[in-house]
Amino acid sequence: MRVIWVLATLVVLASAGSLKDPPTTRYDNYSVYQLSIKNKIQLSLINKLGELSQKYNIWKEYDDHTKQMHIMVSPSESTRFQLLLKFVGISSQLLIDNVQKLIDDEQISNRDSGTFGWKRYHELSEIEAWLDEILATYPSVTESFSIGQSYEGRNIRGIKISHGSNKPGIFIESNIHAREWITSASATWFINELLTSQTTEVRNLAENYDWYIVPVFNVDGFEYSHRQNRLWRKTRQPHATSSCIGVDGNRNFNSHWMENNGASSDPCSETFAGESPWSEPESKALSEYLTSIKDKFSVYLSFHSYGQWLLSPYGHSKVEFPENYDDLQEIGAAFAGAIKNLVYGTDYVYGSTASVLYVASGSSVDWVFNELDKKVGFTIEFRDKGNFGFVLPPAQILPNCDELMAGMVALIDKTNQLGYI
Repeated sequence: MRVIWVLATLVVLASAGSLKDPPTTRYDNYSVYQLSIKNKIQLSLINKLGELSQKYNIWKEYDDHTKQMHIMVSPSESTRFQLLLKFVGISSQLLIDNVQKLIDDEQISNRDSGTFGWKRYHELSEIEAWLDEILATYPSVTESFSIGQSYEGRNIRGIKISHGSNKPGIFIESNIHAREWITSASATWFINELLTSQTTEVRNLAENYDWYIVPVFNVDGFEYSHRQNRLWRKTRQPHATSSCIGVDGNRNFNSHWMENNGASSDPCSETFAGESPWSEPESKALSEYLTSIKDKFSVYLSFHSYGQWLLSPYGHSKVEFPENYDDLQEIGAAFAGAIKNLVYGTDYVYGSTASVLYVASGSSVDWVFNELDKKVGFTIEFRDKGNFGFVLPPAQILPNCDELMAGMVALIDKTNQLGYI
């Protein structure tokens, strides 16, 4: 074991680079590997690489369901990485051979049309302009609201869709992780469907519930992902003790914060929880807004990618489960079944965050579930399983949206049957 840790330390030291991103970060010939992990020593080794060097970036953490993880490796580290895997007995599969190629292809698709739609991804300014147009077009059933201000002073905007007063509310928070562009694309499509679809099932969703939807929550990070670094995840607030920037907003909520290794205390980690709960103005603003309307919504959903999971509380413990866990499982089965029955046949796995995926403490869904006592809350991890990861091609936006709607109809219907709304 000592030899393994010495070797890991040498690899990390040899590959450590500047913690400050260049003006435009590129990922030429960066590869993404799927690793099969057999023991805690292997897992600790890969986690060390992911936390201590920008030459390695963990895209998907280890989960108990697949016993696999995904990691991006720079071309300069490729040979050493393969030697390390061989030395410690980790088997690997190449998922993506050139991350920059995916990003370049995505950008080509984004230039195909100047109109707002769902065949390409949109920047923050485009999404906000579209929201303004929607509010102007449907003034009788839509209302703008603001969560608050980001660290860089941007307005965190939301839209309420309501066909009457005192109806059960559903809150959707999207793009808390900046690089997960499919989430805001799906959120805007869902807004449009609620307002324009004539399908009976969708009209029932639109007219029987009040919808509170925030298409882009991490506005600073999202803007940065478009302007500087496509794979940026965190917020953008600097730290007094580190040159690394930002916090994982979905580890910054004051619910079992930093428990059971469910987040990192390292400011350079992608899962850095912050110096304290609510250290980020964005998460604090959301908690205050949700508290102010806590009597107006019953269901909380957080859109993420990737992996095709429907995750319920708890995230902080593998052995603790909510009292209504059986009901949450029943809702999960309905959601996954509805998506599986579509023409794409896409598989979603459902269960508690910690038991089927990994321990993640301080999340927005867990905070709403525990502190606001909302007993139906889910994290939805959209497409795919890793062939494209965070750089999901624009051609998959609409199929993903079809799956979202089918799943949402089933989820809300089952939640209603069980008496939660």
